[in-house]
Amino acid sequence: MNVFRFANPEFLYLFFTIPVLIIGFILLNIRKRKSVEKLGTLALVKRMMPELSLKRSYLKFWITLVAIGFAIIILARPQFGTKVEKIDKKGIELVIAIDVSNSMLAEDIKPNRLAKAKQILTRIIDERRGDKVAIVVFAGEAFIQLPLTPDNQSAKLFLETIDPSLVPVQGTVIGSAIDISMSCFSNDPDIDCAIVLITDGESHEGNAEQAAANAAEKGVHVNVVGIGTTEGTVVPLVEGSSQVKRDTQGQPVVSRLNEEMCRQIAKAGKGLYAHADNSNSALRSLQAELEKLQQKEMDGIAYSEYDEKFYIFAWIVFALLLLEVCIFDKKNRIFRNIRLFK
Repeated sequence: MNVFRFANPEFLYLFFTIPVLIIGFILLNIRKRKSVEKLGTLALVKRMMPELSLKRSYLKFWITLVAIGFAIIILARPQFGTKVEKIDKKGIELVIAIDVSNSMLAEDIKPNRLAKAKQILTRIIDERRGDKVAIVVFAGEAFIQLPLTPDNQSAKLFLETIDPSLVPVQGTVIGSAIDISMSCFSNDPDIDCAIVLITDGESHEGNAEQAAANAAEKGVHVNVVGIGTTEGTVVPLVEGSSQVKRDTQGQPVVSRLNEEMCRQIAKAGKGLYAHADNSNSALRSLQAELEKLQQKEMDGIAYSEYDEKFYIFAWIVFALLLLEVCIFDKKNRIFRNIRLFK
């Protein structure tokens, strides 16, 4: 749910100038009053200058002050709600399939395998702004987390929410993940498609190689990013916990990257295999592989997280300044009988 926010909240500190302006106005009027009293009493001066209106000067000041307050709000860029816009981009259709089994919480890759996987995928989405993206999550089951969309911002938001609780059934059904990923594509023959599958391959089940081969036959490259180390490490019960998963004999369960299986899937899918470690080598290799695909002009709808609302306050400032200009310092015949301006 979107809430009201300011894009540049640092400008709100300018509100501290408001009391200074008020104090300055008060001191200026005190000085004026003293100057007037040198000529005589205030009542006498008013009779001598019947067209003078102190109330008008006060009103003009407060209108200007309110306008300044709204101008500060404009500088802070108030935002609220969701902005929808049509976009034209050049890219491919890309399905990201991410392993969310409990073994992805292992910390042989910092901060852990799942967090590192999300970092890599976020970078891919950021750098491939022209692509349509879908997200599939899998463990013992696989399902579509986000259908194919040109809205990269939404893709990143969905990616941030991914954790092992999304798929309570444990396992690693990579074959099902590839099959479901294939159902995400638009079937447009002029657009190149690719799958990026990121997993540690732990407790692998199903016919992943055959599913990858079937995808390759349809022109979809299956790229695999293996995450973790072959030496492996223990698996926390929950993210960040010091308690670890144990087998039936009470021994800590050690999770290891099944790198050979990952290589075989990538080979069958005619894609790239990259090992994700604590460097950015896997990201660079994957980006280079995706760049080889034919890109096409695509259009769609994108949703920005917040919509600019400064124009509302800009109209208020315009109206206030127009009103201030229309109020004269001296009384006039038009407003003479209106007590507010006397």
